[in-house]
Amino acid sequence: MTPEQLSDAIVDALNALVAAGTVSLPEVPTRVVVERPKVKEHGDYATNVALQLGKKAGIAPRDLAAALAGQLAEAPGVGSVEVAGPGFLNVRVDTGSQGVLAGEVVRAGSAYGRSDTLAGRAINLEFISANPTGPLHLGHTRWAVVGDALARVLTAAGARVSTEFYINDRGSQMDKFGASLMAVANGEDVPEDGYHGAYVADLAAEVVEAVPGIRELPVDEQLVAFREKGYELQLAHQKADLATFRTIFDVWFSERSLVESGAVDRALAVLQKEGHVYEADGATWMRTTDFGDDKDRVLIRSNGDMTYFASDTAYYLDKRLRGFDQCLYLLGADHHGYVGRLQAMAACAGDEPSYNLQVLIGQLVKILADGEELKLSKRAGTLVTLTELVDLIGVDALRYTLARHPVDSPLTIDVAEVTRQSAENPVYYVQYAHARLSSILRNAADLGLVPAPDAADLSLLSTAREGSLLRALAEFPRMVARAAELHEPHRVARYLEDTASAFHKFYDECRVLPQGDEEPQPIHAARLVLVDATRTVLANGLELLGVSAPERM
Repeated sequence: MTPEQLSDAIVDALNALVAAGTVSLPEVPTRVVVERPKVKEHGDYATNVALQLGKKAGIAPRDLAAALAGQLAEAPGVGSVEVAGPGFLNVRVDTGSQGVLAGEVVRAGSAYGRSDTLAGRAINLEFISANPTGPLHLGHTRWAVVGDALARVLTAAGARVSTEFYINDRGSQMDKFGASLMAVANGEDVPEDGYHGAYVADLAAEVVEAVPGIRELPVDEQLVAFREKGYELQLAHQKADLATFRTIFDVWFSERSLVESGAVDRALAVLQKEGHVYEADGATWMRTTDFGDDKDRVLIRSNGDMTYFASDTAYYLDKRLRGFDQCLYLLGADHHGYVGRLQAMAACAGDEPSYNLQVLIGQLVKILADGEELKLSKRAGTLVTLTELVDLIGVDALRYTLARHPVDSPLTIDVAEVTRQSAENPVYYVQYAHARLSSILRNAADLGLVPAPDAADLSLLSTAREGSLLRALAEFPRMVARAAELHEPHRVARYLEDTASAFHKFYDECRVLPQGDEEPQPIHAARLVLVDATRTVLANGLELLGVSAPERM
């Protein structure tokens, strides 16, 4: 019995009590919160529904719980129900029926864990905003993982998600970039405020090869040519690096295009209609103080130049015009002070900031190699790039490690620890569990045995270890939905580690396959289905994190 099935059973029991006149309620809830109790001895599941509804029913919560317990005890799959404290219900599932879940998981396959929790919601998820002037670095790497995992989790919960990379291709840094490439290509010193990384020389050579005769152009034309071709080539490198890292964006959005497409003018029209734009000192302002900002923000300077905040405003409204209900931003720790003005901007546009615009702030990551921190500095040329990190740690280990921690907490990664093949390394521990499950299934196939959920007697899965593993599998869909609702993909990793632990304990105590000349028994067939179900759940969970599920290790 899954938590969702138990919730339905409790709702049915409440409706039966109301129909019988035993309980009077103005409205019976359609969904009841069911949780795993912190103390294992209290049962398989617990609910405080009687505490929530007692006052509405006009009776003591404990009396409502007692009536509900009597009704619920008759439900299929429920073993026993106990009333605890002031009105809690502790429920134990029927040991003979809980095994049915294993068959449901196997039949669902890759779809197990998906739900319609967020169905009908259109979400734009922007999780990397970078200049196309150099390689992606460590700060981008954390968002490449967390953003991609969050997109996968939101999609699994039924939302329509579009992932977006915001290209910062407007501003003085682009001219400095072009000037740096041109200087290197012509054997000159890079401007002091230019880009000095070793990658600049390689990129300049690529530009020269791609645009024959570029160095013979007049200086002004040459600068533009180096800037634009360098931009094109560097952006292609960024896309290739992210693809190798298993992060694929649906949209690469150019900041330049906001002006070229008229998005800024459209944004100003929306803000003027809402009454939150005014002129002062020759500039155009947004009255964000109307919604809690510490000061009003300039959109168009007195010299006619558009501010970055004007770009941000136009970009947000462009997303909304494209049909997205929610715009999620994943921003670095240095943007913490930006959240208030973004929310005020959304309010000025007539939106509800707490729903339409949400911001996740991520903290810094440090990498330790041989006990020393790897430093990064983009312009000084000592940066640690995404590709260097992948070469140093590996895609799976790096993705899993970055995904398993809450983004609002600083993170230190020790290269030696995350690449160690031991049970102390979480990614290895989970992947090894999947490989071990796959090995069991291969060995079963050698014996002529295959998981057969429709033929096996799954009621035989009644031991304590089997029950613990089945309850862990039952939690997967609800955990995914919860991770999506809270925007916390790290919950998936922690769940996988707990489930891998439950499997290893099961396997240590429960023999799955016959040994020697022993004939296969019904219990072997049932446990083989449980093994296949567990493998399915671990594979589905790893897929949500963009981490591979190896069949051999």
